[in-house]
Amino acid sequence: MTAALPPGASPRLTDFGRWIGRVPFAAAFRVRSTGWSALPATGPVVLVANHSSMVDGPILFGAAPRPVVFLVKQEMFRGPAGWFLRRIGQLAVRRGEPDREPLLAAQRVLKAGGVVGVFPEGTRGAGDVSEAQRGAAWLARSAGAVVVPVACRGTRRPEGSGRRFRPVVDVLVGEPFEVPAERGRQALEKATEQVRDRLATLVAELDSRRSTSGEA
Repeated sequence: MTAALPPGASPRLTDFGRWIGRVPFAAAFRVRSTGWSALPATGPVVLVANHSSMVDGPILFGAAPRPVVFLVKQEMFRGPAGWFLRRIGQLAVRRGEPDREPLLAAQRVLKAGGVVGVFPEGTRGAGDVSEAQRGAAWLARSAGAVVVPVACRGTRRPEGSGRRFRPVVDVLVGEPFEVPAERGRQALEKATEQVRDRLATLVAELDSRRSTSGEA
């Protein structure tokens, strides 16, 4: 079955990009993934993940069993890297300002049965965080997609620590859930809060597991 990708994306290059995230890129880390079986094998899915470092995206892109179209900050789409990101199906999003076109492109991917990835923590600005969370909820609601939360820890070097050799990166996938289908701003805020709570709970669970196992 052909993956649902934005116009201009190459399925062959997308597979190559996933291989990069799964093999040579992830070789710098010891990636431990749990729960990918929870990701539906077919149908529209909004994957929401926490954001600790630039490494999260490539690792999740390679680890997910289905191709994921991530919403990525526009600053990454420069030069050859930008060309490659577009060819592997990633969508550029402007920060700090309304940017409806990538959301509509992501919506089309979902309605074609694909998977869209959003980092609801956004970048570092509070406004970006709020907009990203609402965007994830809006996409799920408007396209009739389920939401799958994913927690990722270990990609960010702890403050004050030195260079690490192949640090352990844990990926924990939560159970799919649906957001309220009702229309209106109040319903969207309710859906946004649901996305936020489910992801925060999963991240806290992963942090607890890593603390018990002695990982930073």
